[in-house]
Amino acid sequence: MTLSSDEARLRDEMVRTGAGFRALGLAPGTSGNLSVRLEDGWLMTPTNAGLGDLEPERISKLDWDGNLLSGDPPTKESVLHRAFYENRPGTGAVVHLHAPHAVALSCLDGLDTESCIPPITPYFVMRVGRLPLLPYFRPGDPAMGEAVARVAKDRGSVLLANHGPVVSGPTLSAARAAMEELEETARIALLLHGRPIRVLGEHEIQPLRETFGAVW
Repeated sequence: MTLSSDEARLRDEMVRTGAGFRALGLAPGTSGNLSVRLEDGWLMTPTNAGLGDLEPERISKLDWDGNLLSGDPPTKESVLHRAFYENRPGTGAVVHLHAPHAVALSCLDGLDTESCIPPITPYFVMRVGRLPLLPYFRPGDPAMGEAVARVAKDRGSVLLANHGPVVSGPTLSAARAAMEELEETARIALLLHGRPIRVLGEHEIQPLRETFGAVW
């Protein structure tokens, strides 16, 4: 298989990113999946592949009709990724993990479905923004993609109830940073759960929009 230098670089970056998530304890077993956009399609982690065990040549390459061009068959959760690529301009990569604190948060009852983590830190506001909570779907259900598609234009990240987070970004490194920030903020939210919380007010969020382009 002859690869362009850009595709070879992105395959290697996916391997390093997957290994990084595994090292942080955010990708147990064969859970989680990554994808990146190419000029002629997109790369997707294969089905039943642990993110800490990825091999560049076995990563799935798909065209925009979903046909497998090379590599192993893709994850059944590719619908989550495709929803962002098709509905959120500028999406260059998507990360979905079963990160433990974010998953734990997704199982709580009574969360605000419009933004299930409040603006408790500036970095969450800057890197993630409002985080909609979507309903529970069985893994691989096409309805998951339909639910993401309905919010992807306005939101770069979502939390799937009883499942985990999905984060998009202009690059894989940006999506990784946002995912790690989301998981850390979920951990903080769980530590604070049931206690009075001081959240950032509009007068504190507006400078983050003006200075860093935060979307909240």
